[in-house]
Amino acid sequence: MTTLSNPAAETAGRLQEIEKRERIVRRVARELCDGYYVNLGIGMPTLVANYVPSGIEVVLQSENGMLGVGPYPLEGTEDPDLINAGKETVSELPGTSYFSSADSFAMIRGGHVDLSILGAMEVDEQGNLANWMIPGKMVKGMGGAMDLVASARRVIVAMEHTTKDGRPKILNRCTLPITGLKVVDTIATEMAWIRVTPQGLLLEEIAPGLSVEAVQRATEAQLSISSTLREMTV
Repeated sequence: MTTLSNPAAETAGRLQEIEKRERIVRRVARELCDGYYVNLGIGMPTLVANYVPSGIEVVLQSENGMLGVGPYPLEGTEDPDLINAGKETVSELPGTSYFSSADSFAMIRGGHVDLSILGAMEVDEQGNLANWMIPGKMVKGMGGAMDLVASARRVIVAMEHTTKDGRPKILNRCTLPITGLKVVDTIATEMAWIRVTPQGLLLEEIAPGLSVEAVQRATEAQLSISSTLREMTV
C-alpha cells in the first residue's frame, strides 16, 4: 500500500505545534518583571524575547557573552555575527554589551540572574531537572544549564507536557541524567501552570477546554489542585 503525504494535514499539524509553543511562551513572559536580568535557554525559551510585556524593561542575557539580547531579527536584517548561545541570529537593543564567556559565567555564578527560563526532557515532583543528554545519543556539550539552575534566583521550565509519542515528561523521578537537584520552581506547558512545592506539584492554572483529569492523565507525578485553580490566560 502506498502512503501519500497530506500537505493540508501537515500544515495543520505545524500550526498546532506553533500554537502550543506560543501559549507556553506567552504565559511565561507574564512572569517577567521590570528590571529583571533574564537568561533564556536554547529552543522554545528563546521565543520569550518576542513577548516581553509592554511597559517593562528586562535585560536578556546570553551565556556566550551578550547582555541586552533583542527579539529575533526580521528577514533581511540578520547579522550572522550576532548570535545567541543556541547559534541563532538575534537582534541587539540600545545599550547592549558584549564580553567573554568567562565574564558571562561569572555573572551567572555570582547570582546576578533573576530568572532562568529553559526547556527540559524530564522534570519530577521534587523539582529535579534532566535536560542535557540522552544516553547513547550524541552530546555536543552540557552548555550552561547546570550553572544557571544552580545560581539563578528563580527557574521556570517551559516545555511541552508530553513527548512526541505521548509519554509523560513530568515524572515521579527523573530517569535521564540530572542537570540539577531540586532546582525547578515552576513548570509551564501547553496544558498547565504547575508550581513545585515542598509537598509536591501544585496545579495552579489549566489551559482552556481541559479538565484536571486530562492533565493528570498526561502527568506521571501526582498533582495537588490549588484552591484557587484558574484558567490559564495569555
